[in-house]
Amino acid sequence: MDLTSYRTLGRSGLIVSPLALGTMTFGAERWGAGTKGSRELFDTYVAAGGNFFDTADVYSAGRSEEMLGSFITDAGLRDRLVIATKSGFARTKARLFTVATAPRTSGSGSKAR
Repeated sequence: MDLTSYRTLGRSGLIVSPLALGTMTFGAERWGAGTKGSRELFDTYVAAGGNFFDTADVYSAGRSEEMLGSFITDAGLRDRLVIATKSGFARTKARLFTVATAPRTSGSGSKAR
């Protein structure tokens, strides 16, 4: 896939690569990529023309976002790259259990079917 066949991201006006680099494994030393491996993935993707990254505040307990920010700063590419992130995920087991077992309701307050 040619990463320089850029596309517009919806109606946002942003021009992005056709394939985003997901950073869920950045900083996941045991099963993913440590700092060196993550940096190699970042550098290879950018060298191929990629400019669109996906991350979240819970990936590697926030380490993924920290690493991505550091790589972008080091490369001096802040104005050239697009980062899609997600936030607000539960971080503790107690909170995960509460969210997973809470009854779902519709916008009117009645239980969803």
